[in-house]
Amino acid sequence: MLLSSAIQPFDWKRILVSEDAPLLFLLEIALRCLVTYLLVLGALRVTGRRGVRQLSIFELSIILALGSAAGDAMFYDDVPLLHVTVVFVMVTALYLAFNRLTEHYPKFSDWLEGAPILLIENGEIKHQALKSQNLTQKELFGELRQYQVAHLGQVRRAYIEATGNVSIYFFADDQVRPGLPIWPERFRNPRHRPEEAGTQACSCCGHVQELPRGGTARCAVCQSDLWVPACDEKRIQ
Repeated sequence: MLLSSAIQPFDWKRILVSEDAPLLFLLEIALRCLVTYLLVLGALRVTGRRGVRQLSIFELSIILALGSAAGDAMFYDDVPLLHVTVVFVMVTALYLAFNRLTEHYPKFSDWLEGAPILLIENGEIKHQALKSQNLTQKELFGELRQYQVAHLGQVRRAYIEATGNVSIYFFADDQVRPGLPIWPERFRNPRHRPEEAGTQACSCCGHVQELPRGGTARCAVCQSDLWVPACDEKRIQ
């Protein structure tokens, strides 16, 4: 694209200050930053502590809207601060109104922020739920390892929350059952034919079956035919 006028490379006056605005405009930018920063702090105070923790989709949309309004107002001379103030008041009011609606109408809350989804039940993965959340098995196992989970037999239930965090409920030590190991070293080479007879875990969903040495079988839950020796270790904190 052709430029309307020649540009002098490394023109420090052009780089550091605008040719269309006087130097005094720098003081106005400082004032704009102060006002918009105070508006952001006020909005976060009104929305409460949830706004500074893990964000839900709804809360992220609020932050993006406020960030755009604040950023433009800080240095664009043609963005009046009164307009920005109206934006902050409206966005904050919408946040409070939607919060009230989510308290009284659970279905609206589920639509707006998303509902908790059960991903693991009694040591077995719910693959349809996993797929609906655009999660891979590798990502799920990575989340579980942060809770010192060694195998799925330790997990009674696991949910993905509206914020994207994973909540886990564990079996008591005396109730831990054989399950699919999630350590990469143990999970790396699933086999069609077990090398040893015994308890095998489906590498796809974690369902556990007894298989003979060298035998083949399809998982009764997901119909996969790849197996990993099941693990029954207790959970160590």
